[in-house]
Amino acid sequence: MRITTSRHVARAVAVALAATLPCVSLAGSAGAAPAPSRAATAGPRIHGGLVDIPVRGGTGTVDTATLRVTARTAGGTAELSAPAAGALGAPGRVTATADGARWDYPRAGLSVTARADHGRLLVSFKAGGTADTTLNWPVTGADRAASSLQLARGEGLSLPVADPFWNSPRAGLVDGETPVDSGLSLPLWGYGLGPGRGVGYLVPTDIGTTLRVTSEGGRLRTAAAHRFSRGEGTTEYTVALALTDGSPVAPAREYRAWLAEHGRLGSLRRKAEALPATRKLLGAFHAYTWGQARTADGVRALRALGVDRMWLGYDADDTPMDAKAVAAAKEAGYLVGPYDSFANGQDPKTSDAPTSVWPGTVYPDFCVRRADGKPEPGFHDRGCYLSSEAFEKAEAGGHYLADRTRAMTRNGADSYFLDVDAAGELFRDHSPAHPMTKDRDRANRLARMGRLVKHDRLVLGSESAGAWANGVLAFDHGSGTPVADGLWKAERDKEKWGGYTPAKAPGIFFKPAELPADVAKAMYDPAYRVPLYETALHDSLVNTERWELPYDKLPKQKTTRALLAMLYNTPLNFVLDGPSIKERGSELAALQRYFSPLHQAAGTEAMTDFRALTGDRAVQRTVFGNGVLTVTANFGTTAYQGLPGGCVDAKLKGDAKPRRLCPADVNR
Repeated sequence: MRITTSRHVARAVAVALAATLPCVSLAGSAGAAPAPSRAATAGPRIHGGLVDIPVRGGTGTVDTATLRVTARTAGGTAELSAPAAGALGAPGRVTATADGARWDYPRAGLSVTARADHGRLLVSFKAGGTADTTLNWPVTGADRAASSLQLARGEGLSLPVADPFWNSPRAGLVDGETPVDSGLSLPLWGYGLGPGRGVGYLVPTDIGTTLRVTSEGGRLRTAAAHRFSRGEGTTEYTVALALTDGSPVAPAREYRAWLAEHGRLGSLRRKAEALPATRKLLGAFHAYTWGQARTADGVRALRALGVDRMWLGYDADDTPMDAKAVAAAKEAGYLVGPYDSFANGQDPKTSDAPTSVWPGTVYPDFCVRRADGKPEPGFHDRGCYLSSEAFEKAEAGGHYLADRTRAMTRNGADSYFLDVDAAGELFRDHSPAHPMTKDRDRANRLARMGRLVKHDRLVLGSESAGAWANGVLAFDHGSGTPVADGLWKAERDKEKWGGYTPAKAPGIFFKPAELPADVAKAMYDPAYRVPLYETALHDSLVNTERWELPYDKLPKQKTTRALLAMLYNTPLNFVLDGPSIKERGSELAALQRYFSPLHQAAGTEAMTDFRALTGDRAVQRTVFGNGVLTVTANFGTTAYQGLPGGCVDAKLKGDAKPRRLCPADVNR
């Protein structure tokens, strides 16, 4: 199964990624953009090389000489970007447009427009020359009022800018350059600027853009960079800057609104209307199966425990789930589907994964080619990455992907997990037979994922889905995890973490492990966690943690992870074999019984509110829909208004009193 993927992801550190964004007040609807303020209805003004653009909440000012951006608001003046790093050269003449201004930088070969867009300041660049060039902008977090940094790492983080841990090498954050298209689950970041004030940055042109976090004077700063390249198809670059209410999830609200404005916000409710089996995801936990758990008897044993909803997955190895097991899963009300990957090709004579074997000369003819003509090495340097363009060009006559899917679902499976496709590590293919830019690669992946849903009628999931794939996917495994780089180092210690044996219960999945203290803090300290992904996409697709971090893998984090899942209204992920169903099945069943009615009621609703109720962020609350579900989680050790530490209260609309879960009471 994911044996290939975990190695690939460890090497690529792909986590999810990109499309576009919005802004609403903290308690407002996450689905709608607020109406522009009175200031936003005034026109732009040009004076002395400065361009004033009315935005929601104030006026943005761009200094064309340096690209420094400031904003005047009722609360004072804020710096949204320091001057661009590097020499732009003198700007050309600034001319007015209907909603902003345009100018150019002849020395840098860039033309620029700045304008108002749905209450945001939209700054766009276009490269006119043939040579590649890089723009280091915006440069953010320099305002002394900046108090917190929001990053779309997995589900999301909000970090106090002066926090010693995050400013130190221990956190593994500073001085790393993250590709926005593959290293972030959403193409955004943001800052809190004190009570009631903040700024969000959204990058629709995520391909070719990176984000670097630095520590300057013990404070977290960020800077984006975009590489303009004709060959890569990245000659345009746009950043939307929005004044927000300072909520740690405000940048994600901005992104959600942007998606809706551009027709790119998916709806799980509509997906279920088009493909009714999708409804089985509501209330379901997710699990990959081994050994007896892949049999009809194993499925019936799980159902006998009272588990009424599950998504069950399995590898395409020598013992996949057979037709009897699939039929038993469907009878139980479960979704069931294989793991597959269209991304790797190996020599059939030496391949170590069934999913890497393709007919004819797909390998090596379909290999992505680097600029030097050599194939792009595949997972863990095995074989090669296969070009989505090569498949698209050949599919009408060759039916390689259609035939693969048909073979994988011959047992009656009604779901499919397509690894890597939505994770965002995109490729430029230099092969003269199937040339491709990264943007074309993304379009090809969306097209073939769409066919799996519309033509093959499969409930589709993928790995660590970037936001750009939210319209085609029903679920993803991985975007719920804010992966710290130290995780990959921990996984390489097979003695402590476990390896890929025994075949029916590989240690990498089943052996309990302990995260290094710094990694555990970076990934699971609730003081730093915020639901950016759920704020943007909760009602679009079902999001879980990474597949190689099942619930039982990290015993010390079980209570925290259960509370986060209930607070965010997202499923827990498991691995199951025969013994684990017998030994810990009752724990899974108790957690799922609590989760199921909550998710069935709110899984298709937007997350409309998130807030910390205590100064130490130990107690947090979420709201879904128009009060359909309210959840309060206490991650601390002392009671809060009657809610004990380590417990969660959930109240559905119409409930007389909250439903309580204390995970430690059911953990085994």
